[in-house]
Amino acid sequence: MNPIAHGEMDAIRKAGRQKNYTQTTLYTSLSPCMMCAGTIVQFGIPRVVIGENENFGGNEAFLRKYGVEVIVVGHEGCANLMKKFISERPGDWYEDIGGEVK
Repeated sequence: MNPIAHGEMDAIRKAGRQKNYTQTTLYTSLSPCMMCAGTIVQFGIPRVVIGENENFGGNEAFLRKYGVEVIVVGHEGCANLMKKFISERPGDWYEDIGGEVK
């Protein structure tokens, strides 16, 4: 597994080279971590739609500071799925967010 292959990074990679991202909306299950938020700002992605931000607070303020429109859906099913993943696979979760298993 690749601990830096987060959904946001993978989506941008799979989109391939673009002249610009000014018409892009990035959809993500969780609030982006700093690595992903930095990439969003670096590529000038203007809008991010977040499924839920209960399980990981992310960097919404950072994104907004750089002019990114942030929309938090607050989807209960998404939050429950992430809670289940964290409880069942804490090692993977904490590796992905750069933390230690609690």
